[in-house]
Parts: sequence; C-alpha cells; structure tokens
Amino acid sequence: MGGSAYAQDDAGFQTYLGTLRSQAEAKGVRRATLDAVLPTLTLNQRVIELDRQQPGGPSISAIPPFAPYKAQHLSGALIARGQSAYASERARLQRIEQETGVPESIMVAIWGHETSYGRVTGSFDLPRALATLAYEGRRRDLFADEFIATLQMMDRGVPRSQLVGSWAGATGGPQFLPSVYLRLARDGDGDGRADIWSSSADTLASIGNYFSNAGWRPGQPWGIAVSVPGSFDRGQIANRLVSPRCPRVFQRHSGWKTMAEWRALGLVPQTRSWPGDSVLATLIEPDGEGQTAYLLTGNYRVILDYNCSNFYALSVGLLADAVER
Repeated sequence: MGGSAYAQDDAGFQTYLGTLRSQAEAKGVRRATLDAVLPTLTLNQRVIELDRQQPGGPSISAIPPFAPYKAQHLSGALIARGQSAYASERARLQRIEQETGVPESIMVAIWGHETSYGRVTGSFDLPRALATLAYEGRRRDLFADEFIATLQMMDRGVPRSQLVGSWAGATGGPQFLPSVYLRLARDGDGDGRADIWSSSADTLASIGNYFSNAGWRPGQPWGIAVSVPGSFDRGQIANRLVSPRCPRVFQRHSGWKTMAEWRALGLVPQTRSWPGDSVLATLIEPDGEGQTAYLLTGNYRVILDYNCSNFYALSVGLLADAVER
C-alpha cells in the first residue's frame, strides 16, 4: 500500500495496527507482548511532521564546507568529556579492543557523537514512533520491520520503559535501531544483559561489535589529515566509479591509491606519520582546494556504514584522534 492509502488519522492508524499484529505474529512475537503494547498505541503527529521534513530525494544543492560543521560538532566541551570518558573506561575499552580490533578512541567518539556520552538519547516511545512511521507509509517496510524488532526486544526481556529514543527509532547509547540491537548489541559487563541504555560497558561493547562486524581492519587508521601541493593535478585521481549506496557521499572521494603513491604525488601529513606504504586510501578535500584534506582508508568506510555522511565520519575520526591525545 502506498503512503496515501490511509487518511492520517488515529482511526486509520488503529486499523493498521491489525496489519502489524498479523505481521508480528507471523514472525513469532508473543501474543502477551502484542496484547500489552498494541492497545496503548496512538498516532504521533509530531513523528509524522519530523519525517516529512527529511529530504525526499537526491539533493542537487551545493555541498557546504566542512569547517562550520567541524566547529559545531567538535567543541572543546565534547572533546574534554570524551577524554574523561576515555580515561575512566580504559580497562573496559582495552579489553573490547583486544576482542574486536576496534580502537578504543573510535568507540568513544561514536558514543560522543551519537549521545554526548549517554547524555542525550531521545525521549520518543519507540513502539508508538515506529508504528506511526510504518502507518505513514513513506518507508513502510523499513519501519514495520523495526516495529516488530522492538516487540522482539521485549520478548527478550527488554522492559518497555527502556524503549525510548529518537523519533526515527534509534535507541540507547549507540543509537541502534531495534533490528541492529537484536543482531549486534553485546553484554560488556557480564550481567547477562545487553543494556545499552544505562551501562557504558554494554554501550561500548556493542559499538565495538558493530564496527568489527562491519569490517574494521585492525592496525589501520581511519585516515590522516594532509596538505595538498598547489600544483596538484586532480584529474589524475578522479574516481570513475558510482557507488550504489550513498552516491553523493562517495562521489566526493578520489580514486584509490597506496600511501606510497600519495606521498610520491607530494601530499604531506599534517598531524601524524604516514601509515604503511601499502595501505590504500582515497582523498577528500571537504573545504576545497588549498585547505586541509584527508586521506581516507577502508576503515573510514566502516564509519560511513554507521552513518553515511562525510561530515559525520570525518568528525568521528577527528574526535577519536583528539580524545586519545
């Protein structure tokens, strides 16, 4: 059914809940869970308003420079809190890095960017928000599946009171969607529960598991800041591939070259030494020619798997660098 199949009113919503019940039952959700949750749900018009404010298709507007975003999202306060979290959680972080290969600082940076180290996790009731989004219909299949995953979380013992988060269904310290929680959330403190809402150990272990699952390569940085010579010929590094996922994000990256090849082209690291000569990287110049550029390894692509935005991924990498100094 298309997004216009239902009038946007609570009567239509209540009717649609019958469809969700059937789908949830088919996926094994306990009847007791359905009986406890479905009668409590009403349409959330605020969620619909927020969803309709999202871009509806490919944007053709000019991409703004990175510097203003960096200034806003890499504040001194965020870095200071990250350094404090990094120091206080070192024992846990070291163990998770040994198990997953994901750097301690990357886990802390994700935690910081997503929820300011657990301070801002959202207050929307997830079952209500996700059922509303499924009913609205713009991305019905996605949100119907996430609604059912929320019920499956309850079947696993997650209390309804913890199922709060963003209007779009992200929850807990890592801001996992319910389906991601079911796949990748981990118990980091040994109490038998993956409590990403009140346990920093579980939050960090879950982030580490996500990155390991997404293909993080131990021993490689996410990228390095570099200076590009004024005489640099950008035509020789053009990327001629079109990504099937987030094409506007990836089209800003150059073709791949080894670090040895980039060095031979005259690029100079700004803050750290060169990685191994054989490490592959692409180049991005987010503030244009003559400004700081970045060589991005395959691990940067793993950050993009978490949130497919160059500004987000660059900020995570730079925050990670800052908190471990």
